[in-house]
Formats: sequence, structure tokens, C-alpha cells
Amino acid sequence: MQPMRRCRGYRTATMKRRLVALLAAGMLVPGVALAEGCVTQSAMTATDRDALATAARGLAAKVQAGDVAGLRTATVAEYAKDFSGIGDVVGGTAPKLKGGTLAVEQVYLLDGTQLKRGADGAAPDAQFFCSLNHTMAEADFLIPGLAPGRYGFAMVDVSNTATPWRLSFLLRQDQGQWAMAGFYPKPLTAAGHDGLWYWTQARAMSSRKEQWNAWLYYQQAESLLRPTNFIQSTHLDKLRTEQTAAIPPTVSDGVSADAPLVVKGADGVEYRFIGLGVDDSLAKDKIDITAHLKVDQIGDPVAARKRNTDATRALLAAYPELRKAFHGVWMFAEAAGQNPFVTEQAMNEIP
Repeated sequence: MQPMRRCRGYRTATMKRRLVALLAAGMLVPGVALAEGCVTQSAMTATDRDALATAARGLAAKVQAGDVAGLRTATVAEYAKDFSGIGDVVGGTAPKLKGGTLAVEQVYLLDGTQLKRGADGAAPDAQFFCSLNHTMAEADFLIPGLAPGRYGFAMVDVSNTATPWRLSFLLRQDQGQWAMAGFYPKPLTAAGHDGLWYWTQARAMSSRKEQWNAWLYYQQAESLLRPTNFIQSTHLDKLRTEQTAAIPPTVSDGVSADAPLVVKGADGVEYRFIGLGVDDSLAKDKIDITAHLKVDQIGDPVAARKRNTDATRALLAAYPELRKAFHGVWMFAEAAGQNPFVTEQAMNEIP
């Protein structure tokens, strides 16, 4: 087996640019280790590429079959000992993959053998910068708490199903065998459209000054196009730049508990929204809006339902463009220490 190739030359300037960006964003902190070794599938040896692809396809087949026991056996020891969470994810995912065709879409080799644990034995956060096809394009990995070792990342697409899916795996080489060290499943479409479609629609909405619609469609595009949260790429950087430019001034600092979106109803009541996003769980012809409403107390169900309806009506009255781009609204009323009170209404049900 040939040694892993290290990225040199043109990579240096790219890495420096990325490090500056991460520092500016506060993503690099003391104790974060930089692991330089990354090999894309076009640059790795056939032996490495085939071994990673075979391992990933085998894991995907176990997920598709709902074989939780087999998947656990193929998982690194520290995660296999407490497998209930992954088992639940597999149980919920397997039925959606039934009859689908598996195809390995992409594999990477990530050399973390030089990572050093902290004085307390904690695994460091690792960064890998992967140049794509000897261009300035990159796929970057920022993986928290990564134990020293040789890793792979693989994406397996599942087609010929009602909704195409992507099963991504973080793999670690243990005793010469690739074992699962992370599992990240996600659908590749929402309401029948892929991430590039939502990106295109968001651009069009932005040009029409539909900033709220554009902002939420950019969110959906990123959710579909990003394999998992610890991956960034030149392609996704461009999407995020466009999304930032399109964000409504009212929520330029985001929507959170520290920076709520305050909307006043027709009766003068103020509603404080601490989160806005998108959802495709109903599989309708359009995606839904998710809105998280901060309340002091949930209260009785009748009053809570009315409050949710009033808050939904106030949100749409303030930003009427939302009515045409979405199927409906999920409203989550949230109070500290209590279960959320959740309602869903289609746009034609909201006066």
C-alpha cells in the first residue's frame, strides 16, 4: 500500500485562507489540532478506494436491512457499547430505504494518526482540508473529539425509492479493518426537489425582494446539500455567502432566545419567536415553516392551541410573502421545564 499523499504547494495558500476564515468566525480555539492528511478518491490508491467503498456499501446494506446487530458488530468499540441511539436512527431510516439501489458516491481518506490527546486524555478537534481534483475547490472537515487514527469518510446514495437518501459514514481503521465511527443519514430531496433546486429558487426569490422566502429556502438548500454538520466546502461557502446577503435585516443577528423575532398581533399582543426553520415531515407539495414561540407557561390545551393559531396568524400578517412559498406552519410553543405544545396548520386553514 502506498503511503497517504500529503497536500502541498497550492494547498498552502488555500489552507491559510481557510484558517484565517475559521479564526475570524471563532471556529478555531486553543487545543484544536490541525490534521493535514487528506486524500480524495481520485488521488488515492485503488486498494484504499476499494476497501473504503466496500466497507461503506456493506454498512449501508446493513442499515437498509435494519440489521442493527450486524451494524453494531461493525462499529468501533467505544460506540458499539452504547448503541441504542444509533439503533433508533437505523430503525427509523431502514423502511425509507426498502428496495433502493446503493451506490458509493464519494470517499475520502483522513489521516489523523498525528493527532495528540490532551493532558486530560481528551481527544482533540481535528481539521482536514481536502483539495478537489487539484483545483482551488475544497471539502473541509472539522470533526470534534477525534481520537488519533486513520479515518475515512464515505457517502452512499440510495436511489429508486420514493425519496432518495444519502447515508454518510465516518470510518476508522482498526486492526486493518474499516469500522463505523459515525453515521449520518439524510434525504436528498424535500417536497420532491433537491438542494440545487432550492438554491435556484432562493436566488430568484432574493431577486424579487422576497427576503423571508429566500432566507428559508437557502436553509433548505444547505440542509440537503451538506452531508453532515462537520463538513464545509467551497460550494457551500458560496451558498452561505448568498444566504447572508439575502437575510432579512430584522433577523440579521439570527433568531434565537438571545435575539428573538418580535411580532405584534392585530390585538397588540407581542409574540417572541426564538427559531425559524423548515420541515418536510408531511411530504406535501411544498415544505413547511417551523416556528418556535417562547412562552412563560404552556397552559391548558385549548388556550395553548388558540395562542399558537394567533401567533401563526401574526407571523403571516407581518410577512405575507410566506403564504405562497410554503405548505403550512408548524408552531412550537416552548416554556422552560415543560414539553412543547405543537400545532400544524396548512396555509389555507390560517385566516
